[in-house]
Amino acid sequence: MEKTMTTRDHLNAIASGTITAPTMEWAKGQLERLDARNAKRANTPSKTALANAPLKEAIFKYLVENDGKFTEAELGKVIDTTHNKAGALVRQLVKEGKVSVEEIKVPKVGKRKAYFIAK
Repeated sequence: MEKTMTTRDHLNAIASGTITAPTMEWAKGQLERLDARNAKRANTPSKTALANAPLKEAIFKYLVENDGKFTEAELGKVIDTTHNKAGALVRQLVKEGKVSVEEIKVPKVGKRKAYFIAK
């Protein structure tokens, strides 16, 4: 009865430099499994992305309904979250091309980024 090589056996063979035909086939199979897993992961949104989708939609809806330019802090108040999270979400909208951004001067504060719907 022929002994089946374990993963440890294959890795030891690779480490020692004695790569055999079964080890090559095993390595090809492992690479195919990695490629399949990575392809599936690339096409599936994460739990965080799914949780943030309604917040991004709320920001976009607010910007469409209200004419003007809004800072991250103002958008954070609209969706009842921190300005950091609101900023991250609105930057995703900018990257998607749905929202535009420009730098504005806020009196007694300094320069801030303002987000708006381009017309």
